[in-house]
Amino acid sequence: MPASKRDQLLATAERLFYEQGFHATGIDRIVAAAGVVRMTLYNHFASKEALVAAVLAARHERFIASLEAAVAAASPGQATRALVDAHGDWLERYSQHGCIMAKAMGEFEEHSPEIHALAAAAKTDLLARLEAAVARDGLGQPAGLARRVFMVLEGSNTAVALMGAQTALADTRAVVDTLLATARSETR
Repeated sequence: MPASKRDQLLATAERLFYEQGFHATGIDRIVAAAGVVRMTLYNHFASKEALVAAVLAARHERFIASLEAAVAAASPGQATRALVDAHGDWLERYSQHGCIMAKAMGEFEEHSPEIHALAAAAKTDLLARLEAAVARDGLGQPAGLARRVFMVLEGSNTAVALMGAQTALADTRAVVDTLLATARSETR
């Protein structure tokens, strides 16, 4: 079954925004790559900013669904590690050149507070999910530990583009394992 024109536009725009940048990618480039006319784009999205917002929301929804599935399937006491592994899997599959939310925050901080806030909210959502996973694992001081794990994951978003997925993710997992082991020893 062919994708709807809206889905086709979202997928094409996401790919181009990620590869080329939000401001560097024009509407004409998006519609040409999607094989539609401008009017089709504007029938679905009122503006380029509305398209950017829809792309970020759809991508975050897919990302969160992958984290939720991993945490739901985690063995007792392994929710945080499952979330970290799911984050790593996402980086390997979809974000080998860095985080699209961080890119959006950088490009839109001065140009669109709404887009910047949407991307920042995605980061805050990840931090909240980490805190919930740490609490589910019964580890002490969930907010502090979640922040530290969050910092490691954010570092991996950048490191994967520099070091490659295997090295960056192996190091990420090693640091997180140390954080979790320390938290477990302090909880006993």
